[in-house]
Amino acid sequence: MLVGQAARRVAIVGGARIPFARSYTAYATSSNQEMLTAAFRAVVERFKLQGERLGDVAAGAVIKHSRDYNLTRECVLAVGLDPHTPGLDMQRACGTSLEAAIAIGNKIALGQIDAGLAGGTDSISDAPIVYPRSYQQLLLASYRGRNAWQRLKPFFGLRPKHFRPALPAVVEPRTGLSMGQSCELMAKRWQITRAEQDQLAYDSHVKAAAAWREGFYDDLVVPFAGLRTDNNVRADTSVEKLSKLRPSFASDGTLTAGNSTPLTDGASAVLLATPEWAAKRNLPVQAYLAYGKVWAVDYVSGKEGLLMAPAYAVPAMLRDANLKLQDFDYYEIHEAFAAQVLCTLKAWQTPEYCRDALGLPAPLGSIDRARLNVKGGSVALGHPFAATGTRILATLAKLLAGNSSARRGLMSVCTAGGMGVTAIVER
Repeated sequence: MLVGQAARRVAIVGGARIPFARSYTAYATSSNQEMLTAAFRAVVERFKLQGERLGDVAAGAVIKHSRDYNLTRECVLAVGLDPHTPGLDMQRACGTSLEAAIAIGNKIALGQIDAGLAGGTDSISDAPIVYPRSYQQLLLASYRGRNAWQRLKPFFGLRPKHFRPALPAVVEPRTGLSMGQSCELMAKRWQITRAEQDQLAYDSHVKAAAAWREGFYDDLVVPFAGLRTDNNVRADTSVEKLSKLRPSFASDGTLTAGNSTPLTDGASAVLLATPEWAAKRNLPVQAYLAYGKVWAVDYVSGKEGLLMAPAYAVPAMLRDANLKLQDFDYYEIHEAFAAQVLCTLKAWQTPEYCRDALGLPAPLGSIDRARLNVKGGSVALGHPFAATGTRILATLAKLLAGNSSARRGLMSVCTAGGMGVTAIVER
């Protein structure tokens, strides 16, 4: 142990987020710093943390400007916490904020800190636009010049191509495939039909719309930039409407704009602490962060699908916890694509895959689909890459706190780079 002699329980006090918005809409002019600051401030105000020094704050963004090299700390300084509260920037693609929560949880469990904040933010609307490296090198050569001629000479090599911006893309550098193209390969491998994907997408929207209608998100989401609710939720969609959409990633594909997560802007955060720290401040404990596991797969060789790492991480985590896949009241599986969720669920039911790929003596089996993403998933709510983990964690903690008969929930997030982050939350 780095500090303590025994692991301490990690309490989830609660979380908050701003509404998630389809990119280039409500937050078209908002920055990551503005959005993450709003999410942090919402937690600070909800739990009356003004002037409190937290042990640490961890958060991050996947798409990030160079100006935001110290993003988390800058946000900490703007929300009313004691300025002696540290801030740490992290990034594990779409699993960033869940990884941040696990990191803060580990520090609490080890006795290094008593309380901390985890979160994430992402903006496609405010993506950094950079220019070719050759243009950068030209500018730096001019900057190094010792006299007027040396500073001017590099500009004689200036060409129109230097002014063509290089926009960020959700493409795997080692395969050249977008995440959607990669998931198309998974859907074909696992024989996931278009109808199955559209049904899951429809269910996601129906559940999300119902959750907003019944007020579930009222204390989890704070208004920001004129938006009060997630603006991607389609209460009036139908399987018929979804079935008419064209494939997005392959002419003969099954993934569409309707059964895939939209590009989204937003931010979220969760407060974690020891039970004693929370009790001293008369704060509730909604649930406990009990287990976490991260995994990666060999997707480059084509041996495994890009987004299949949670299929490996979950059984490894279940072994840690001595639990079965069916021992959960709620399942929160990030819907990067409806097909990705369905591939994972099918993999856990397939004897050969569980034996040969996962090294299990028997299949994990199926789950009760009525317990899956019960308040809507990422297809409906949206997916600001680094913000999804703590969005799900806050949702799951509230679900457990509101159901006296529920004991635990399972969550998983697939990520770019063939990775996955998973966690178990308990009452």
